[in-house]
Amino acid sequence: MRALRTLLIIAVVLGGLFTIADRLAVAAAESEAADRVQARQGLSTAPDVAIRGFPFLTQIMGGELDQVDVAMTGVEATAGGRTVRVGELNAELRGVRLENGYSRAVAASATGTARISYEELRKASDNDVVLGYGGDGKLKVTGSIELLGRKVTRSVLSTVSVVDGDTLRVRADKVPGEGIPGVEELVRERTDFDRQVKGFPAGLRIERVEATPDGLQIAVTGQNVVLAG
Repeated sequence: MRALRTLLIIAVVLGGLFTIADRLAVAAAESEAADRVQARQGLSTAPDVAIRGFPFLTQIMGGELDQVDVAMTGVEATAGGRTVRVGELNAELRGVRLENGYSRAVAASATGTARISYEELRKASDNDVVLGYGGDGKLKVTGSIELLGRKVTRSVLSTVSVVDGDTLRVRADKVPGEGIPGVEELVRERTDFDRQVKGFPAGLRIERVEATPDGLQIAVTGQNVVLAG
């Protein structure tokens, strides 16, 4: 009986030591991964990286992590040739393969969200317009046109959609003054635009977009997403 009790105590102690070692190893791996993601994406601050699943050591020995969550701020994308700062990008990556001596990490699949402020979106527009939330998932676009020698300012409610997984399309639902020859075309020249967005981690593509009070909320998804290396 005493021998059994001793074995149990030893097992508990060893299990505790393994758990401590496992958590120390995952903390070190998360820090290293954050540095590599920061370098790859050119971020001013290191992202938050969380490696899920237990134990970590058996995952890394097998060369694949079950799930890695990454939260980045300050991602710089390009839209229409202009730099656009993504306020925040959160991604959940699954089946992360470790390649080239653990220097490269590629996720089999990924989902996430990103946010672009209206001011950043405005910078991507060629037109001198003001963008804001119009309510009910709509984008409010305000711009001015020259009509019969006068400057006329109009606001429209627009729908934002995704084209080809990398382009944001803004189209006015209805234009004030429709029916007056030439007015709709002039207004739409100011308010309607397409902007291709690049700069997300390789393999991620835009799935859908929605206008919210805080900016454009973007859902991203992808396969074979390169996290580092």
